[in-house]
Amino acid sequence: MATKTIARPTTPVASAETAQQDPADLLENTLTQLEALLWVCHGEEIDWCSGDGPRQLNNLLWLAAEMARKAGDLFQMNEKGRRGAPGSGG
Repeated sequence: MATKTIARPTTPVASAETAQQDPADLLENTLTQLEALLWVCHGEEIDWCSGDGPRQLNNLLWLAAEMARKAGDLFQMNEKGRRGAPGSGG
């Protein structure tokens, strides 16, 4: 059985760059992250040091980092909107 090729970037990318990505790559990224999340949630007797453990942990950390980046982007967009809203004093 061949190993999976994960189409994720090696470094975090800006939101504008993410919008430019191929939809198939974005889908593969999301499915890989979801698999890691579900794998961890099932979680009985997970060996984090061997087998699929390190790969799944890496994918889970990737998911958390991506979610944090997206939350930061949303916060910045919200702040720009809030400051530009009438009556906001900004």
